This record gives sequence, structure tokens and C-alpha cells, in this order.
Amino acid sequence: MNIAKAPRDESREILMEARGLTKRYGGHLALDAVDLSLRRGELTTLIGPNGAGKTTLVRLLLGLERPTAGTVTSVPKVRIGYVPQRLHVDDALPITVRRFLALGGATRDAIGEVLREVGALHVRDKPLQTISGGEMRRVLLARALLREPDLLVLDEPTAGVDLNGQAELYDLINTVRQEKNCGALLISHDLHVVMAATDHVLCLNHHVCCSGTPDAVSEHPEYRALFGPKAAQTHAVYTHHHDHTHTIAGDVVPLGKDQP
Repeated sequence: MNIAKAPRDESREILMEARGLTKRYGGHLALDAVDLSLRRGELTTLIGPNGAGKTTLVRLLLGLERPTAGTVTSVPKVRIGYVPQRLHVDDALPITVRRFLALGGATRDAIGEVLREVGALHVRDKPLQTISGGEMRRVLLARALLREPDLLVLDEPTAGVDLNGQAELYDLINTVRQEKNCGALLISHDLHVVMAATDHVLCLNHHVCCSGTPDAVSEHPEYRALFGPKAAQTHAVYTHHHDHTHTIAGDVVPLGKDQP
């Protein structure tokens, strides 16, 4: 298999590693010999079309299913914070954001602090059913951060959020990853969410088509064959530039004149 390689910081601690990961459901091959390593402080983005095996891979990494072949190993007592793609809340069971976050045993102070960190303190006492899609994504991120994770796993973290809200959430995820020095795995089927801040991209279509930096992957022949010849130019790599940055609390900090 011809895989696009890119230099990685080998000094970063490997938090979780998959080798030869294969999964069959009867006669259907969902994953075929997938290798993946997730490192502390590194943001890895998993892309691929619907049905490519992304959800299956995540379930295997989280230990929710057993592989047909291959192994998943992790550092001892690794803490994982998971942000699901969606959360269904029954309207017949109203619950506030604070009570929802307290279900895992978090204290009132810890809940207030983590909501402040993700810019969602204002929804603390609102019913979970009444908050917006963007606010829900921040609440789910807060829930994951309450575990003080070594590794964040984010499944379609901007689902149901408008374009401006997506950019804000990507900035927040990147800030969290950097300031807390945790690893992050971001899963998406929308190619434009492969953000410039991503360290490593893995393109999956039941097997690893290609991997490397966003630019390297977007130029790879298998990537172009899978998503079309204009993919790289139209929406393959999401990039944006700011004249400001964000703190983990959501504050806007202007960039200095000598900063890019």
C-alpha cells in the first residue's frame, strides 16, 4: 500500500496505538488492517466517506467492540474524554445543564469552572433541551473535560453548527488540546473540517488510504480517487486565518504585530 508519510514528533508520548486492526460483521469487512497511533499533545483527524468504518474504528479504540484481528494498546490508566456526535434528551425528562454534568459525580465548582473554560457558563441553569446546537457541543465537550482526559475523542464535533460556530469550536478544541497537553482524535466525513491546526490526518475507506499532514493527504492519488480530482481545491482542507487568538476561557486576545 502506498501511504503518504509525514514527519511526526516521535518524542510525544503514545497514548493509544492500534496495529492491524480488522473487523468483520459476518461477510462484511468493515476495517482491514488499520494502524493508528495517538500521541499526547497531537491532534489527529480521521476522515472518510459515510460507511468507511470510522465509527467502527472508534468503537474498537474505546473498547466497545472487540476486533476480529489486531490489537489496541494504551498507556496504563489512560483517561479518555468522549464527545459523541449526538445526544438524545427526552423532553419528558427535563434536566438542567448543571444536573446533566453532575451525573458523573462532578462538584458544583468543577462544573462551573469547566463551563467557563468552554464558554458555556451562561447555560449552566438552562434545561438541556432548550440550548442551541453550538451550546450543546460545548456542554458535551465540558462533560468530556470533567474526566481530565489524556485523550479526547470527538465524533463529528460540529454537527448541526453553522459555519461561524464551526470555526469557533475548532479554535476551542485546538486551544484545549494545547493548554491541557492532551491528545485528540477528531472524526469527520466532511472534508472541509480537516483544519489547518491538525497535526496528522488519516484517510479511511475500510483501510488506510493515506496519511500525513493535511496538505500531503489532499495531494495523494488515493485521496483524489476517493473524493474526486477537485477535492483538494474545493473543500479538502479547511483553513482560516485570524488576527486574534482565544484563551481556554473564550477570551479574545489580539495577535501582536510580529505574529503571523
